[in-house]
Amino acid sequence: MVAEPSQNQPVIDQLIFILGGARSGKSRFAQRLATASGGRVAFIATATAGDEEMAERIRRHRAERPADWHTFEEPLRLAWAIQRAARVADVLLLDCLTLWLSNLLQAHERSATEIAPLSPELERRALGEIEQLLQAARALQPRQRLIVVSNEVGLGLVPLSPLGRGYRDLLGLVNQRLAQAAARAYLLVSGLPLDLKRLQADGLGLQAT
Repeated sequence: MVAEPSQNQPVIDQLIFILGGARSGKSRFAQRLATASGGRVAFIATATAGDEEMAERIRRHRAERPADWHTFEEPLRLAWAIQRAARVADVLLLDCLTLWLSNLLQAHERSATEIAPLSPELERRALGEIEQLLQAARALQPRQRLIVVSNEVGLGLVPLSPLGRGYRDLLGLVNQRLAQAAARAYLLVSGLPLDLKRLQADGLGLQAT
């Protein structure tokens, strides 16, 4: 069992975290933020064309992005991709952590079955990779921004398999860590962004700040 992220972590001014369910508008909102910055943008894509449907989705997303954006396709090495993108851009848009964790699962546990839970080794590696991502974010210049997109998968049906439940729980911990570390965090609901940092309650849950 992986320990939950500590609440006593420094906020990273350069980091913006965007969370939402499927078709919530999170990616479109992230792209609007990147465009509104007026700076050079690098898009870090974690998707891989595992089948024709995903290949078509990737082609469509490429066509929707501005032609002058730099694109880095990296399914696993997030911190490495951030370091590379930071050399050419002011705003780095990483979309998304959900697919990255799925890629990590497939690369790490090729023999895993639906009835097998996630291994503690994979959980440690995933959270370790996230800490490296945060270190890369801290190393950015003050003028630079890293926008990270992820899915909220904990509001739907409970997955039937141990593997699915382990994935859901681990992504929940990953999302918690990013939300805690980010200077700005948004939850997209039906295309509308909610500013989570402004709505955040105090430790007792008695008042909003």
